[in-house]
Amino acid sequence: MSDYSIVRVGNEYIVQAGEKRILKVSSRRRAVKIMTLAADLLDQETIQQIEDAPSISRDARIVPDESELS
Repeated sequence: MSDYSIVRVGNEYIVQAGEKRILKVSSRRRAVKIMTLAADLLDQETIQQIEDAPSISRDARIVPDESELS
């Protein structure tokens, strides 16, 4: 996961993921809350993608073995 940070610029707060600025808000408290929620959602999405990821092994019903092609 990316490295998140909050940078103050004038009266606004910028939420950054790595070096990329992704959000600008006027309240530090709100920036922290949004950043925390986003990180939690990304963690949940990553876990779901891992659980739903297809197996690396071939499915013989769909992909025939190379010896069957010859």
